[in-house]
Amino acid sequence: MSKHDDPYCLRSRLSWRLLSLQAALLLALVAVVVGALCASGFVLAERDEDRVIDVVQRAVTRDAEGGLTLRPTPELKQLRSETPDLWFLARDRQGQSLSEGAVPAEFAAIGGGLDQISQARLGWQLFEDDPRKPAARLKRVDTDAGNMQVITATQGRLTGAKALFMTSLAFLGIALPGLLLMGTATFIATPMIVRRAFRGLDTTADQARRIDIHQRGARLSVDRVPLEVVPLVTAVNDALARLDQGYARHKRFVADAAHELRTPIAILNTRLESLPSGPDKTRLLEDSARLATLAEQLLDIQRLDRGHPFTRVDLVRVAQSAAADLAPLAIAAGYELALDAPATPIETIGDAAALERALTNLVQNAIQHGPRRGTIGIRVSRRASIEVTDEGAGIPADQREQIFEPFYRLTPLDRGAGLGLNMVREIMLLHGGHVSVADGPDGGACFRISLPPIRQS
Repeated sequence: MSKHDDPYCLRSRLSWRLLSLQAALLLALVAVVVGALCASGFVLAERDEDRVIDVVQRAVTRDAEGGLTLRPTPELKQLRSETPDLWFLARDRQGQSLSEGAVPAEFAAIGGGLDQISQARLGWQLFEDDPRKPAARLKRVDTDAGNMQVITATQGRLTGAKALFMTSLAFLGIALPGLLLMGTATFIATPMIVRRAFRGLDTTADQARRIDIHQRGARLSVDRVPLEVVPLVTAVNDALARLDQGYARHKRFVADAAHELRTPIAILNTRLESLPSGPDKTRLLEDSARLATLAEQLLDIQRLDRGHPFTRVDLVRVAQSAAADLAPLAIAAGYELALDAPATPIETIGDAAALERALTNLVQNAIQHGPRRGTIGIRVSRRASIEVTDEGAGIPADQREQIFEPFYRLTPLDRGAGLGLNMVREIMLLHGGHVSVADGPDGGACFRISLPPIRQS
């Protein structure tokens, strides 16, 4: 089986696909929102109020006399060229200051009062000042000249790297928690939904497990089954209906064939009785009797399969009747037929005629395949079982299960079609019993049919 044909867990696959879809939708939503806000200038404006402080931090240093000065860094030159209104005020902890541009009077003397503040944003009074005036940014930073306080209201141009960093932070802070929350909900809710949706399939599966060849007309229920699965259940029901029809045709054919065989077998027996005595006549009578038994067993199986009622059956009487009928045939073939049965009845529930024919089949099997000498024994046990023993070659251990299969023969050129033991097994199964074979006590084979006994109250 290829990997594409392997079964998969619907709950797991559905959960991961839903999570992937949610992630894609969330990314698309974040991209649209961020793009819209960038286009409106509301969130990611082109100006960066920390840009000036960053440039000053890398440029400020001290001269030979220890005073504050600025190195002419490329960043500072670019900032000056692109920002005509540039101003800032840098002040160290000793009170030395360095400024550039027109520092507003409001911020010129504010630094000493905020020495303990690491950073702040100093805005204007709402509704009373010009809203276009940018707020001042105060931040204490470490430079080559020591720890400095830098104040500026000038906003530099936002770099691409910083814009990407800020966008990533926004995604991690907003989108990622949402995705984790939705993923958790998906992996919890999806198995519950799938389990609830497919709960009806458990009932349907139990019905399918109980379908038996002897229980025809069984169909799978479509109640509480998802609409997507109904076509599959309907197709299985249609297949069961076709199997029922084919099985019924097969049964009718077998029953008709068994009925049709009765007449020619009876005519054959009449003609054989008129032949002169001899080994050939004995063999032909054995074969004819076996054919008659097989035909009757076919009818037994059909009758029992249709629910023919069982009654109390005395296995001792079944064994006595079979022994009486088969004794002349066994003696003519060179055997002795011995019956070992208790004087009191041993009862089971079943069909007396079918059980007698099953026993007859086993004894005929011993007559036909034996060495034409010795004793064939019939023994009735208190455990509601009957044993048939012979003194033949026995059954090899590796073939003791196969001999009950239809058309199986130990010797390919042996007489018979290999159906007798199979029909014995079918009759036993219809009675709730079984048939088995083991080594006989004196060599040969020992066939045992076991039936459920009637429990005495």
